[in-house]
Amino acid sequence: MTPSHEEQKAIKKEYAGYKRKVTELAGEIHDIVEDTIWSDYARLLTLSQEVQEAMKPVLELKAQHDFLN
Repeated sequence: MTPSHEEQKAIKKEYAGYKRKVTELAGEIHDIVEDTIWSDYARLLTLSQEVQEAMKPVLELKAQHDFLN
């Protein structure tokens, strides 16, 4: 069954929040690579693991709902 318009709107909002978290983490990685790789390289492993964890709900929602892009 296809979610109603209101349900889709709520799911899209939830999805956007998850994507925003991933984007923020990716931005931190980018900043390290661009600016502070020599002093902050040790943070890259932790941040990349956080990205993997943050991607799980993004991928789950996307797999469940065709209307997400």
